[in-house]
Amino acid sequence: MSGNYSDPQRAPARAMLKATGLTDTDLNRPFVGILNSWTDVTPCNMHLRDLAEHVKAGVRAAGGTPIEFNTIAVSDGVCMGTDGMRASLVSREVIADSAELAAFAHDMKAVVALCGCDKTIPGMVMAVARLNLPSVVLYGGSIMPGMHRGQPVTVQDVFEAVGAHARGHMSTAELDELADNACPGAGACGGQFTANTMASTLTAMGLSPVGFNDVPATDPRKVDVAFATGELVMDALKADRRPDSLLTRESLENAIAMVATTAGSTNAVLHLLAIARESGVDLSLDDFDLVSKRTPVLADLKPGGRFTAPELTAAGGVALLAQRLLEADLIHDIPTVTGRRLGQEVAAAQATPDQRVVRSTSHPLKPQGGLAILRGNLAPEGAVVKMSGDVRRRHVGPARVFDGEDAAFAALQTGLIKRGDVVVIRNEGPVGGPGMREMLAVTAAVVGQGMADDVALITDGRFSGATHGMMVGHVAPESAVGGPIALIEEGDLITIDIDTRALSVDADLAARAEGW
Repeated sequence: MSGNYSDPQRAPARAMLKATGLTDTDLNRPFVGILNSWTDVTPCNMHLRDLAEHVKAGVRAAGGTPIEFNTIAVSDGVCMGTDGMRASLVSREVIADSAELAAFAHDMKAVVALCGCDKTIPGMVMAVARLNLPSVVLYGGSIMPGMHRGQPVTVQDVFEAVGAHARGHMSTAELDELADNACPGAGACGGQFTANTMASTLTAMGLSPVGFNDVPATDPRKVDVAFATGELVMDALKADRRPDSLLTRESLENAIAMVATTAGSTNAVLHLLAIARESGVDLSLDDFDLVSKRTPVLADLKPGGRFTAPELTAAGGVALLAQRLLEADLIHDIPTVTGRRLGQEVAAAQATPDQRVVRSTSHPLKPQGGLAILRGNLAPEGAVVKMSGDVRRRHVGPARVFDGEDAAFAALQTGLIKRGDVVVIRNEGPVGGPGMREMLAVTAAVVGQGMADDVALITDGRFSGATHGMMVGHVAPESAVGGPIALIEEGDLITIDIDTRALSVDADLAARAEGW
């Protein structure tokens, strides 16, 4: 009985909807759900309510009736290093569930998903996959870099400054000054951290129009992009373009390649596996390693590189990266939400003269991509390492074992971690945490204290996209369920070897397991 508001039996619903300001004309048009992750707890999402008005105007202009719903968001940057971080990954599921339920319950005919921060992007895509309605996903855009003493900075610099401050390398006054200037306004964290990584995968998967997600949050062009998104979703509705035709094995391989070529966030592994599951696509951890091995790093982006997401946009954007990967037959020419194929969408991409952000495939920053999957007696089910910047290929050192992030952070801040150590943080997995907290406070402290080239870290938790250095996360099985990481003892010799994809410890784990 849903949908036809002229039906006499739908009179009560008609009365309710008219109270919201809708007219008979509005009720006779297709309802388009504007699924919005607006919140003012984080700059990543705080502008989305205004942006939604332009999306809605585009929907109306194209003959639809927009109906806006809101969902939650958890700010990783605000919660980092606190118990609140346990809610971060869980929030992805709440976002997906709430967005799906709202659109389903009210019989939306199409959907625009507005997202801004780390978990809202995959959460919205998971909902879109479940609903399988004609849909467009629009990312709110990156924050612009802040300026500190003449240098561009991001929130990554603030986290690393905490470590420098603890070692006496930065005064409290300068730390405060940096914090005051690092985040100048709306938009998601400005490096190729989790939000910008996932936003680029939306383009590579064909769920977002090429170029739309690149436009920074405060760029005047963003409102035009939002209006065009509203028009486009109506076109998708008329053509019956649905996510099940876009979310395929090929498009997910494209997404992995985009993560690899930008040396993006390891969180993409978790999120793309979840999206694949919702889409019915068979994707495994080993697929990430296979795609990354054949995909060169072309984008020189923070945290391991030099440039921010807005600088990538100015250099030619994700379109330029996709164009170069397509020309080298490293990604698939998939259909996109516009009705055109990816190759058609990026054909006109051009590198800005003298840009330094994007390399050619013949002269990459690195011949292999920014992700590697490690296995061994410490991670029989796998672990993930990001190979950004000049991360070394091998580290052998004694284990410094901590049951939780807080204890490890305290040891770092008081100078108890020495060069050559392997910091082991356990009981931070999905079960043991609970919630699989990110370890940015710890990893940034290692960098800020000048030990990034000499200290390694392994954990059954996960990392922020702003993490760089030899940091191995997602170690599985996790400690709480009896994984080998639970059996490591202080001083055990641990080997991390990226070339052989090995993560091992020199110890009789079988004997220790008997008494665990």
